[in-house]
Amino acid sequence: MLKQRVITAVGLLAVFVPALFYPDPAPFGVLTLCLMAASGWEWARLNGCSTPVALAWGGALGAALAVAWGWWGLSVPVPQVWQLAAVVWVMVTARLLRRGVPGWPSVPRGVRLGGGLLSIGLAWWAMAQAMAQGVLLLLSMLCLVWMADSAAYFGGKAFGRRKLAPTISPGKSWAGVYSGMAGVLLLGGAWAWAEARWGVPGASLFGRLWAQGPWVFVAGLLGLTAMGVAGDLLESLVKRSAGVKDSSALLPGHGGVLDRVDALLPVLPLAMWLITP
Repeated sequence: MLKQRVITAVGLLAVFVPALFYPDPAPFGVLTLCLMAASGWEWARLNGCSTPVALAWGGALGAALAVAWGWWGLSVPVPQVWQLAAVVWVMVTARLLRRGVPGWPSVPRGVRLGGGLLSIGLAWWAMAQAMAQGVLLLLSMLCLVWMADSAAYFGGKAFGRRKLAPTISPGKSWAGVYSGMAGVLLLGGAWAWAEARWGVPGASLFGRLWAQGPWVFVAGLLGLTAMGVAGDLLESLVKRSAGVKDSSALLPGHGGVLDRVDALLPVLPLAMWLITP
């Protein structure tokens, strides 16, 4: 199992890293669009669609994103979209998590399906717009989620006693959440300091938040970390309702694409809202 995880991770990095640092954002946009289309297929399957229907939904999502990309490009600012996405993510996620696994099937399937596909599409749009503004901006957003996940894992292992949501994700603890937040604040502070000293101020998420003041910096990073946890919990809730462990087996040893990007779905649009004038 570990060997398979490592092989898959190395293969993904071999494709992802060159696309990320390529001068033209188009290859990265195409790669991530394909991954989000796969996420759409997984989401449809998790919500009761047959394989052919799920494939059609995933393909439709990918086609819609490609058309939007060609029509509007990636540089048109959409602050109202990010603001609305932030409000909906916070309100809807809080309600769904309070209702727990039994409450998910009571949501009309069309609402579940459409809401999930829209969330995946908005996350890709936020990712693509961040990439168009500079690789350091997108990389800092990704690093925030990676740091939160890693710090939460080790903090939860060492200090986890009180469970966060035992009926949804038994492995998560409050200690893990606090550890993730501490790790993100440390990363953000170090990054913003190094950026101001040696880099281009405002090139990253951390630098842009710091430029708005220390309180915005702290509140923004804590809020983004919390929403990353909420995104992870929400996908776990959906998988438990569907009776599956992973969203698919597309990534051997890692599960599905949604299993890798669940925390990014709320974080990317919320981060764009925080930094878009």
